[in-house]
Amino acid sequence: MTVAPVAALAFAVAAAVSYGAGSVTQALAARRSTGTLHALRHPLYIAGLGCDLLAWLASLVALRTLAVYQVQAVLAGSLAVTVLAARLLLAARIRRRDCAAVAVTVLALTVLALSAGPQDQVRPSAMIRFGLVAATVLVAVCGWVAARAGSPGASAALAGLAFGGAALCARALPLSAPAMRDVPAVLGALAAEPLTWALAGFGVTGMLLYAHALQHGQVGPVTAVLWIVEVIAPSAIGIAVLHDTVRAGWAPYAVVAVLATAAAAVLATAPATAAATAHTAGG
Repeated sequence: MTVAPVAALAFAVAAAVSYGAGSVTQALAARRSTGTLHALRHPLYIAGLGCDLLAWLASLVALRTLAVYQVQAVLAGSLAVTVLAARLLLAARIRRRDCAAVAVTVLALTVLALSAGPQDQVRPSAMIRFGLVAATVLVAVCGWVAARAGSPGASAALAGLAFGGAALCARALPLSAPAMRDVPAVLGALAAEPLTWALAGFGVTGMLLYAHALQHGQVGPVTAVLWIVEVIAPSAIGIAVLHDTVRAGWAPYAVVAVLATAAAAVLATAPATAAATAHTAGG
């Protein structure tokens, strides 16, 4: 690996850690509050939201250099961080299967870190732009229908698609390193870029659908569906459409590693995860 991919991988790992820390920090705030509104104003809850924002920004930086499948799988590792942090800070119980799932997740992420090939800067065609913008509208409409139908599983799956779509937009944004030195020009280019608005649309849709799924479903299954869809769907699209590459001879290992992140489904049902995210379910 050269310096740029290593730095980008560090940003992805930092994002996963920050997402996990944010969940536990917000859970601590919920435990120390007398109600939902009081929790939202608690300094720890605000700090947790700050962790989420920093994690999101770090993931966008990572997506400028790394393949979508690599970043999304690393972010799924935030569940392992949540489980371990909840054990230390919330005294939550960890089952043997949770320990095994953490080990599988860490191993899968290590394989993915080693399997990524050199990623070229994406130059999105008009068709890619149109497809992602159209997908933003389609996922939002389907999400509205799923929410009206009261299906938390469908809402969680569509939230995963939305967050995955945001990752694809971030990977496809046509920004070169030299151009980013001129901040006003960069902001103007972003405002005029359809993918910027598609990214924002996907992000808002994902947050709303995930919140709806948590309000109407159980935390564990909802989170499991979210992460499985968010990892697998955009990973496949990134390789097929954005030409994300895998190191020669490593394709089978990368596929197995991505599928192994389904261990997140076990971690999503862990008592520690429920302890760290139950405040969100209470809406």
